[in-house]
Amino acid sequence: MHFSLVSAIGFFLFGATLTVTARPDNAAAILQDLQRRVEAKLHETNKTAPGSPPGHGGQTCTLANAAVRKDCVIYRLGTDVLLGRVPASALPSVDPDFSAAQNHFDDFVAVHMNQTNFIHGTANFLTWHRYLIWLWEQKLRNYCGYTGYLPYWNWFKYQDDLSKSPVFDGSDTSLGGDGEYFAHNGSVVGAGRVWLPSGEGGGCVKSGPFVGYTINIGPVQPAMQGYTPVFTDVKHLNPRCQRRDLTTAASTSTFTAANLLNLTMGPASATVGHFQDELQGPYGTLRIHGAGHYAMGGDGSDVFTSLNDPAFYLHHAMVDRLYWIWQLLHPDEARKVNGTVTFRNNPPSREGTVDDLLDVGKLGPAVPIRDVLDTLGGSPLCYIYV
Repeated sequence: MHFSLVSAIGFFLFGATLTVTARPDNAAAILQDLQRRVEAKLHETNKTAPGSPPGHGGQTCTLANAAVRKDCVIYRLGTDVLLGRVPASALPSVDPDFSAAQNHFDDFVAVHMNQTNFIHGTANFLTWHRYLIWLWEQKLRNYCGYTGYLPYWNWFKYQDDLSKSPVFDGSDTSLGGDGEYFAHNGSVVGAGRVWLPSGEGGGCVKSGPFVGYTINIGPVQPAMQGYTPVFTDVKHLNPRCQRRDLTTAASTSTFTAANLLNLTMGPASATVGHFQDELQGPYGTLRIHGAGHYAMGGDGSDVFTSLNDPAFYLHHAMVDRLYWIWQLLHPDEARKVNGTVTFRNNPPSREGTVDDLLDVGKLGPAVPIRDVLDTLGGSPLCYIYV
């Protein structure tokens, strides 16, 4: 579902014309414009009023005390936010049923792998992943000595050269650079209907703090050609290096102003069903959610075990940020869900509801979808994006 940039400029919202002040082909500037608008909207809806539900620790959740998730370019991923490495070295696995899991980092991979067909193309896609990355953030803060909050990977910067992004530039404060060169014939995505050319990597991550880091689960269904799946079950231990193939063909074609405007202000923003379907993409196509995974390539391209690349959490923080922006721009739709409880209704299943529980195994308590629809709801969430 695409539309012209011109049609976005005069899109009618909140009873008035919402005008893009930035150049309509500048995605990063448009996103900043949208950010200013939703921050104003938060104050308009009086989120700081007394009586908001209490958050963890008994505090009332307000704009003043909410956690603030920032662009990693602003945040500069300091050594205390080496996502993945800290909990992997500090915390043991909590689920003996996943015997391949050698640490708590692996537990997150295993839970996502086990539920893949029930958390993608479903009514709970947006909220399940919102809850998962919040739990990850809490583990880092409560058990690993991390004092910050989860940063996001701003897709609309460095999309023409991912190697210059502070997420992937290979510096000590990044999540590692590209992989060693591995000859392969690109990646096949979109149910086998979309081919992406190879990047310059594909092998073990060769720079940054994760060089030599061992992952243990999968691969199950990597998109990268030549990366052979070995999965049998959750007891299959497969220690190996983390692989990455930065693929700008995915980011340049998809992280565009037109796609951003469509999702936030255009036809794809009209309902939660339209929004999430366009975010994930019609079957056999490439859209923004998938593009983030395939831009990482390697382990990040495996729909089942993409959490083996710690950049997964920054990618899904950006997915959540876009969802958060969309919710604030579309309050009448913000507390709704759409879809069934199986992947693209295969096999056929019932419609999802806001009372459905978000099952994350032993990672945390199951909570109803309704409890995570508002990031300032206070129970359990209390955060915003800037």
